[in-house]
Amino acid sequence: MAAGLCVHSEIGKLRTIMLHRPGDELLNLMPDNLGRLLFDDIPFLEEAQREHDAFARMLEEEGVEVLYLEQLVAEALDACPNGRERFVEFYVEECGLEGCDALKGLVSDLLLEQGSSVDLVRKAIAGIRADEVDASAHVAKSLADRLNVNGSEEDGLLVDPVPNTYFTRDPFTVIGGGVGINRMLSATRRRETLLGEMIFSYHPSYAGVPRWYGREMPYHIEGGDILVLGNRTLAVGISERTQSAAVDAFAKQVLWGGEEAGVDRVLAMLIPRKRAFMHLDTVFTQLDVDAFTMHPGILGTLRVFEITRGRQVGEVSIRQHDDTLGTILARALGLDAVRLIRCGGDDAIAATREQWNDGSNTLAVAPGRVFVYQRNTVTNDILYKEGFDLLEIPSGELSRGRGGPHCMSMAFSREEL
Repeated sequence: MAAGLCVHSEIGKLRTIMLHRPGDELLNLMPDNLGRLLFDDIPFLEEAQREHDAFARMLEEEGVEVLYLEQLVAEALDACPNGRERFVEFYVEECGLEGCDALKGLVSDLLLEQGSSVDLVRKAIAGIRADEVDASAHVAKSLADRLNVNGSEEDGLLVDPVPNTYFTRDPFTVIGGGVGINRMLSATRRRETLLGEMIFSYHPSYAGVPRWYGREMPYHIEGGDILVLGNRTLAVGISERTQSAAVDAFAKQVLWGGEEAGVDRVLAMLIPRKRAFMHLDTVFTQLDVDAFTMHPGILGTLRVFEITRGRQVGEVSIRQHDDTLGTILARALGLDAVRLIRCGGDDAIAATREQWNDGSNTLAVAPGRVFVYQRNTVTNDILYKEGFDLLEIPSGELSRGRGGPHCMSMAFSREEL
């Protein structure tokens, strides 16, 4: 396993990446809980796994070391004295069983009975069905326990699954040689950040790296809103999922993080707060040193603020840009100009359809060599004609979760440009 973190761009040759293969958590999605769990549809698990396996295999064929989230967490738990017990204690406190001491005990027992630490982590992600524990003799003394058991009888679930886990981009963010553990907006995704907390607290290869943000912070920020553009510049979306107050706190940390962060400039981009856009990387990602794909729907409303270090340690300076997005990016990256390639081209219907299916959500494995979803044929044809080398991922089921190749991956290490 490659040790250490090193991410100073979105396009440097990818060396190490972290994924999560969709698992049994998708089997606990039901029509009645889709909204609560941030899904619009129920993916077919076996096909989603085949598509995800193809993605991982293609990454490895590109020479990328593929790490898996559950394996890293398990290795962290095994490296920590009483790590399994510690993880389960945190988990049950955040699994939605407030005041249910008896049920928490049953959930703890079930998790600790799992044969290996990997099995434990997978079970925590999958969720717990009511028929997996015998609660009948344990709920009489607590109204909360009794009502939660009664509620579980309605949908069969005692503890919700964590089905968004295959979008590993969001719970934490690698910048330079450090990491931000994010505070997710929705309660259903906050347990994902506990997995990152375990890795970066106890894993032999990653414990003790600098922290740019913490899951205990009061303001919400998610990894899909953070792009490492290069030339010591970050872009951070202010979006449906990321608050401006979080950007303030995060920018101070990375700007004053020294060479471990390697950041001199943060471009805060205000995008529309709507489900279709969700994160900055659903409407804007980098393809090459001078090229980006973007959804044209952001151009009429986009506002960009540049945050740099202030005169005193810990202070920042903020100014709003009035130039075009292309001009702002070119100046920040030290280029004469950049190319902004529209998702769907000039076809408004194709742009809307393909942005919904993550046509703008790309992952560069090297400058100009880019992973895309196969289904976005209009945008992909435009990218081919612009000279990009595309790696097309089958995506009939993975895309039902509303996230593309960038959302499904967290770069741990890239070569310097």
